[in-house]
Amino acid sequence: MALQTTIIGYPRVGAHRELKKVTERYFKGLASSDELQAEAKRLRSEHWKKQQQAGISLLPVGDFSFYDGTLDTAVLLGIVPERYRQLGLSSLDTYFAMAHGYQGDKGDVTALAMKKWFNTNYHYLVPEIDDSSVVSLNASKLLDEVAEAKSLSLRVKAVVQGPFTFLKLARFTGSKSISDFESSVADAYADLLSALQSAGVEWLQIDEPYLVRDLDAADIQLLQRLYSRLAARKGNVKLLLQTYFGDIRDVYNEVVALPVDGVGLDFIEGVQTLDLVRKNSFPASKTLFAGVVNGKNIWRNDYRATLSLLDQIKAAAPSAELVLSSSCSLLHVPYTVANESKLPQEVLRHFAFAEEKLTELTELAALFGSEVSSSAAFNANQSLFNGSRVQPNTAVRDAVSALKPSDFTRLPAFAEREKIQKQQLNLPLFPTTTIGSFPQTTDVRENRRKFKKGEITQQQYDDFNKRKIAECVALQEELGLDVLVHGEFERNDMVEYFGDNLDGYVFTENAWVQSYGTRCVKPPVVWGDISRRAPITVSTSVYAQSLTSRPMKGMLTGPVTILNWSFPREDVSRKEQAFQIALAIRDEVLDLEKAGIRVIQIDEAALREKLPLRVSDWQSQYLDWAIPAFRLVHSGVKPETQIHTHMCYSEFNDIIKAIDDMDADVITFEASRGNLLILAALKQVGFRTEVGPGVYDIHSPRVPSVDEIKVALRKMLQNVEISKLWVNPDCGLKTRGVEETAASLRNLVQAAKELRTETK
Repeated sequence: MALQTTIIGYPRVGAHRELKKVTERYFKGLASSDELQAEAKRLRSEHWKKQQQAGISLLPVGDFSFYDGTLDTAVLLGIVPERYRQLGLSSLDTYFAMAHGYQGDKGDVTALAMKKWFNTNYHYLVPEIDDSSVVSLNASKLLDEVAEAKSLSLRVKAVVQGPFTFLKLARFTGSKSISDFESSVADAYADLLSALQSAGVEWLQIDEPYLVRDLDAADIQLLQRLYSRLAARKGNVKLLLQTYFGDIRDVYNEVVALPVDGVGLDFIEGVQTLDLVRKNSFPASKTLFAGVVNGKNIWRNDYRATLSLLDQIKAAAPSAELVLSSSCSLLHVPYTVANESKLPQEVLRHFAFAEEKLTELTELAALFGSEVSSSAAFNANQSLFNGSRVQPNTAVRDAVSALKPSDFTRLPAFAEREKIQKQQLNLPLFPTTTIGSFPQTTDVRENRRKFKKGEITQQQYDDFNKRKIAECVALQEELGLDVLVHGEFERNDMVEYFGDNLDGYVFTENAWVQSYGTRCVKPPVVWGDISRRAPITVSTSVYAQSLTSRPMKGMLTGPVTILNWSFPREDVSRKEQAFQIALAIRDEVLDLEKAGIRVIQIDEAALREKLPLRVSDWQSQYLDWAIPAFRLVHSGVKPETQIHTHMCYSEFNDIIKAIDDMDADVITFEASRGNLLILAALKQVGFRTEVGPGVYDIHSPRVPSVDEIKVALRKMLQNVEISKLWVNPDCGLKTRGVEETAASLRNLVQAAKELRTETK
């Protein structure tokens, strides 16, 4: 009999980004809430049917979200800060106000803080718990979705984020802490179990990814108290404690001893998971949900290797019932290879997106324990792994092998460069700039569409972009910005644009992945060895600089971000891939400098993203190649060339020293949603690099006032030397509207000017 199968979660934006599109229409008042809800219901039904048709045994319900699952959990528990309640909006609009802020006739509030979801490019909203917060279960969303699924005669596994992970991710803004809320949170989950039992739910999957982090004794005791309290009222509902993104080495024995019916373990990223099961066994009374199909990458599963792994798992836990699962939610991969029409079949046959991974699970379940040599599915799978998939580029590999320590060191030292750059650039105190992109308006997107469809020539496409660049430069000069950008109108995406100009990449048409809310990205695929064919940005940057006497930033994406926001190879180390990309971007940096560009920004928005979740692994498994990869890119420039970098929504406080070791001259980063907490960490380590903490949140449509920005800047000056502080938004302006962008930047410049006068 074949093993049972399940997945941890499924993509939700729609194979053609239908949810994104209707949600954005709703934000603009062009779609009603009924239309939004109807499209969401249609998508849920479609996704469940796909899973059912693929033969998945147990279907997740509750993994759908309009914006973010952690935000959904806060609403489930009734934890909605008072400033959002006071707006008097509908429950749906209150939810969206928490997600991206609100500015209108009901009031003016900023959004909740946003951070990266563990080691992924997905972002979650940070729950806010203050001293007046009262936990009160509001399970209508989950129960309604359970009813939808059961009406389709589906075998339901309800899904919620776990109480331990929620409490560890939440931000406590008052004097109270986790201990003041753990009982009420556990009771709310217990109430949820009772409601799910009444609804006829068989399993409740409780996601606890925080368990793969470093835990101490207090964390373990908290986990045990929470589950003892909620499991006391679980009734007939089976509890599945689901982990992912790593192994649970700190708490394995305690987890398998909890009063739960199943435990989900990650055998892909969990480097110690198999050994943990071998050494400590697994209870025969519990079901082991084994994550053996990679939920993060898009390469086909090697059935021979996975069946061998399953044999080892079964040998280590011979008496436990085994259920095959994805290693994490399939939220992190695109929908289906079937939507790709331009890539050759020889390439596509190596890919497995979410829909194809469903089939992989069911085929593996059928193959396990059977004679595989006669299986057509097995033999077809193994044909993908016979021989070499790509021809190596020996020149690229030799260049990486020939790197020496001096290639990673920029001279002269930072302090001397800083003096030279201040003299050469002659910028005022609180120099103002933006992060790079300006609004990608309808005409910009239409110009790109026409060019891709062959409806206009290369010359027409370039001429249009030049007009937009000229308009962008003129606007920035009118606003009074000090260091300008060209607006990036020629770029569809900060990674795809560069990948498209590098050998070794392949690109999809519709492989969209949700990054946050309605923001989707289409990661390119590292197919072979990486090299630069020709200069990529030089002509555009030179043209933009010709339009102004002010410094024009050359805009590049760094090697670590290009790699982290791509689907990487699995046959070559990430270090090797990063150094290959770094050499390609280094050529671009040196060409920009040669062409007269005095300020070059090399974005490393995703540097923190792939940092291992355990501190003990940071240096040896990541930082010892990620930081050198960035240094390799800029180590050859002259001292008067100012190197900037930018980083997005992540927790940087614990790697501040590593960031300083990148040896950039100026670092801009998101800080507006993080309440500027990073600044104290900068001061504590004696951060030498000049910094531009974002003074307003570009992911919200609201326009910050001059006074609001000045308040933020004054807070920054408590921790940042006055000569080192830059003034900028917290990220690129690509997704914003023209009017709000101009208004926000006008206020930003005015705030800087007023502060210059005040500080004199």
